[in-house]
Amino acid sequence: MPRTRSTSQMSRPAPAPSVDPREQRRLDSRAEDSQLIKEALGGDDAAYTRLMKKYHDAIFSFIFRMVHDREQVEDLTQEAFIKAFASLKNFNEEFAFSTWLYKIATNNSIDYIRKRKLQMYSIDKPIESKDSDYTFELPDDSYEADKELISDQRAVMLKSAIDQLPEKYRRVIMLRHSDERSYEEIADMLKLPIGTVKAHIFRARELLYKQLRHQIRHY
Repeated sequence: MPRTRSTSQMSRPAPAPSVDPREQRRLDSRAEDSQLIKEALGGDDAAYTRLMKKYHDAIFSFIFRMVHDREQVEDLTQEAFIKAFASLKNFNEEFAFSTWLYKIATNNSIDYIRKRKLQMYSIDKPIESKDSDYTFELPDDSYEADKELISDQRAVMLKSAIDQLPEKYRRVIMLRHSDERSYEEIADMLKLPIGTVKAHIFRARELLYKQLRHQIRHY
């Protein structure tokens, strides 16, 4: 006589499919980012700090693979976060925050590399080089006067924005960018921990970025 399955055996639900631990960590991380972004947009400064701490080392390492100057990498890392935070309200949560942040860091680093290694070229006549990933273009001298005027205008705007910074931020940003001092030199000169110097420079850049964006919109 065939054995029959008990009622408890027949009604037992099928076990839930196991979740890949790596996928679960990814989902948990995205959920955490989503919550931090919501809190940051609500005015919680600590949420910005937590987002930066979470991704700082990864972004730093990523940029360092393109730019092999540690202090410049720190600057570019800070700039990437400043740009990301300034545009946070435009972030589309259909995508991962980390992906968006890496894209900003990539574009920022490429801009830096181009400014350092490429001359000013015309946008009208591109010439592709078979030996390079970049598209080189013919020099164009016809706009030099305009370029100098724009450069002068930007310098005036930047000086005005720096002059409006609180003293503790104005000192570090001047030493870093006008005097081209290293983080260690600034810390030694101002008798501050290097972590405080980096934090002040980050905050100074953040304030400058907001101020310059405001001036450009009303220019």
